[in-house]
Amino acid sequence: MKKINLLVIKSYLGPLLMTFFISLFILDMQFLWKYVDDLVGKGLEWQMIAKLLFYASSTFVPLALPLAILLSSLMTFGNLGEHYELVAMKAAGISLRKIMIPLVILSIFISISAFYFSNNVLPGANLKFQSLLYDIRKQKLAFNIKEGIFYNGLNNYTIRIGKKDSDGIHIADVMIYNHTKKMGNINVTTAKTGKMESAGDGRYIIFTLYDGCSYQEKVDVTGHRITRPFQRTKFKEQYRRFDLKEFELNHTDEDLFKDHYLMLDLKQLKISIDSLSDNLRKQKDKFSSDYLKNHKLYLKTDTTIIVDTLKPLKSDFLSNFDKATQQKIAEYAVNSAQIAKNSSKYHKNIFRTGNEKIIKHWVVWHKKFTLSFACFVLFFIGAPLGAIIRKGGLGLPVVISVIFFIVFHITSITGEKYAKAAVLDPVIGMWISSAILLPIGIFLTYKATTDSPLLDTDSWRKIFGRVIKSKK
Repeated sequence: MKKINLLVIKSYLGPLLMTFFISLFILDMQFLWKYVDDLVGKGLEWQMIAKLLFYASSTFVPLALPLAILLSSLMTFGNLGEHYELVAMKAAGISLRKIMIPLVILSIFISISAFYFSNNVLPGANLKFQSLLYDIRKQKLAFNIKEGIFYNGLNNYTIRIGKKDSDGIHIADVMIYNHTKKMGNINVTTAKTGKMESAGDGRYIIFTLYDGCSYQEKVDVTGHRITRPFQRTKFKEQYRRFDLKEFELNHTDEDLFKDHYLMLDLKQLKISIDSLSDNLRKQKDKFSSDYLKNHKLYLKTDTTIIVDTLKPLKSDFLSNFDKATQQKIAEYAVNSAQIAKNSSKYHKNIFRTGNEKIIKHWVVWHKKFTLSFACFVLFFIGAPLGAIIRKGGLGLPVVISVIFFIVFHITSITGEKYAKAAVLDPVIGMWISSAILLPIGIFLTYKATTDSPLLDTDSWRKIFGRVIKSKK
């Protein structure tokens, strides 16, 4: 490898890694802000949070990698142009095309790696991330009783503590409502003082109550609604143990999520699409064959008349019947029509749901290719644009990169939503962003390799001056 190629690659890899991890960090922060209510107050260990962020970061790679390639390529060629290194290379007889060749090869390698990641790593990361996030969101808030507030986090119990010492153990003015019988506040325990301690490595919480009384209404006595009998028991010391197993994080079986289209690779997606398409076709064929058989007009009198409801009838087909029979026929026909209408609506919803599910599978199938292609296209936007503006660092390149990335992201999201809503074909919806940016990349590459003054202010000033003079 020539030293000049090695220099260009080294100049590119540093900004690429930096911008990639910065993009991931920003996306992780956005994720935390979105799900902060589901994470705070549940007593999660830092290892669990770190694992969730790791899996989340893996799912953000398809969004962070194109942005990193766009920004780093723009920064690299902007720095080379700002420090007149591009000028020196061109003076030595090296064209911009030759300068870009090692990075083009590297971009091809990155695109292939992105496809491998999207097809082989991303489905597993989505499975781990979605299942862990589901478990955390279903997790109860950590056991935490505050002073003067009724706490009902424990199943079938409501606890109120009037005062809690700074050590978190000694408590006073305690009330415990037992709702295990699901009959209201018929069993209440009060105590003047007590202690609240954990045991069994946090598996249990033990209340030691002093100088208290238990009140229990006797609802198993005949006539209790009239006499209202109750039992009162005083105690000097009483122990209550509560199991905190329900506050532990329960891991859901990942097999429940593995058939989702986000957790499948290309081969599995194709098998799933074929299976769903075949099932939908069978449902439509069955509906078509059963419709005529199930929705006909049957009238049982001396003779049985069977009329196909899909064929027009003569206006006098009821003239041979008396008025009572005609009314009965009309009522039956209206009921049959209503049943047929409801059946059609029901099957229409089933067919639409099945078709939408197939479309979502196709969207994910195309998405595995669009990620790789987007990385390649955005490189051919960032590299020539950096050579044209000749500005490095994180100033102007960031602004320009953000603008192009917003265009890419908005068109991608819009196309995906239209595809999922069956407004656009999945091929058009998923490739529309690349189709828009590809001509821009070709145009910028042509302008950069031919040294066209695309962003030269003097050139634009002359053009506008000519336009103004021609109008005058």
